[in-house]
Amino acid sequence: MGALTHASLVEYLLEEAFEVAETIETGADDVELRGELGDVLLQVVLHARLAEERGTFTFDDVARGLSAKMVRRNPHVFRPDGTLRDTFPASVAEIVRKWDAVKTAERPERTGPFEGIPDALPALAKAQKFLDRAERSGFRQAQSPGQPVVELVETSGSRQARSPESFETEEELGDMLLAVVGSARAKGFDAERALRGAIRRQFASPS
Repeated sequence: MGALTHASLVEYLLEEAFEVAETIETGADDVELRGELGDVLLQVVLHARLAEERGTFTFDDVARGLSAKMVRRNPHVFRPDGTLRDTFPASVAEIVRKWDAVKTAERPERTGPFEGIPDALPALAKAQKFLDRAERSGFRQAQSPGQPVVELVETSGSRQARSPESFETEEELGDMLLAVVGSARAKGFDAERALRGAIRRQFASPS
């Protein structure tokens, strides 16, 4: 496996992950989904094998680490020994608070709510992740300290998103796209998934 590196495999890992998403979003059958999940698992196996050749970790280490993380980060579900608790939190909000508290305790060196969001995320998905973190942390934009980011985006959306031609610069276009993501999020939609679906509908091959 000398020709392979973690870096050379990145594009394939991303491609296989998006193929799983497409399989789910297009309603493909379970056989196809099983195959696509297997392709993602192969990427994990390859990365673990490269690490094993360097003597750093193995696939078993990956699995054990995942199991330990699930127990550690979900104290509302698991006891420290990994057994299930008898009762669970009454609301999703309480679960999110407990999850965030555990992550903060694990990574005290992180100084802001947006650290750890991958730069490689597609822009719409990245925007939604930033808005999620902003709302949960009570983040305020520096230039508008009295107004939450989500409110600012929704206000911007109502002001700017009048028509596709209502921007004159790339910066204004960016503001409009962020506003669209904010409005979609407020309605419980996923902007990245919605755009993928629109592309499939608009450019589907004639049957």
